[in-house]
Amino acid sequence: MKITNYSSIADKYDKNQYRSEEIRFDQDLREYIDNHQQSEYHVLDLSCGTGLYLVKQMKAFVDYPIRWHGIDASEAMLTKAKEKIDQAIFVKGYAENMPYQPGTFDFISNNYAFHHYGKKEQALKEIERVLRIGGIYKYHNIAIHDMTKWWVYHYFPSAHYEDLKRFWNKEVLFHELTARGFQANLKIEYKMEELKVADYLHFAENRDISVLTLINDSDYHEGLERMRFDVNKNPEKTIPTDFAEMFCIAQKI
Repeated sequence: MKITNYSSIADKYDKNQYRSEEIRFDQDLREYIDNHQQSEYHVLDLSCGTGLYLVKQMKAFVDYPIRWHGIDASEAMLTKAKEKIDQAIFVKGYAENMPYQPGTFDFISNNYAFHHYGKKEQALKEIERVLRIGGIYKYHNIAIHDMTKWWVYHYFPSAHYEDLKRFWNKEVLFHELTARGFQANLKIEYKMEELKVADYLHFAENRDISVLTLINDSDYHEGLERMRFDVNKNPEKTIPTDFAEMFCIAQKI
C-alpha cells in the first residue's frame, strides 16, 4: 500500500476550502459530555493534521473542562497545527504506537485518516488501549465503496484502484470493531449531484487530495488535461458525481 507524504503537501493542505467547511460541530462529543458528568475530559484528535477539527471544536466547547490533544505522524502538519492552536497538547506519533498510557482518553476523533494506516488492526488495538472504559472512538471517512462515480475517479481512474487497496469497507470496519469488544453504530451518508467541473479544477491542480499524490505522474497529468479540456470546451460542463461519508461511533465496553 502506497503512503501519502503529508510533509510535502502541508503548506497547501488548508487551501482546500472544503476541508474546513465540512467540519461540523461535534454533536457526538457533546452527547458524551452530557451523559458523563466529569470534572475534566481528555479528547484526542487522532491524526490531527493541521488542526482543523481542533480549531472548530475548541471554539464550540470553550466553556467545557476539556483537555485537548492532537497526534500526527507528520512534523510539518503539526507545525501548521501549532500555528493555529496554543491550547492543545501536540505530540508526534503513529496511530499504531501511541505514546499514551492505557485509559488516557474519554473521546477519540479520527477524521479522514484511517485509510493511511499501514497496520489498521494494530491501530484499532492502540485505540482500544488508550480509551477509557465507556469512552468513544469516532471514525469519520469517505466511503469509497459507495461512491464509484466520484469526480476524482471519473478523471483519474487509477485513483480508485489505489483507494480500494487503502480503505476498509463498512462490513470489515464493523467486524473489526465488534471483535475487539466495541459497541459500534455505523452509518453512511450518501448524495449524488451534478458537479460543475470548473469548480473543482483547481483542487486537481493543487494535487493535495491524498490519492492524487499516489497515482503515477502520467495518470495524473492525463486526468488533469482531460479536466482542462472539458472546461475549455465548455466552462459550464457538469458531470454526475456521488459522494459518501462513513460515520461510526464505537464505545469501549
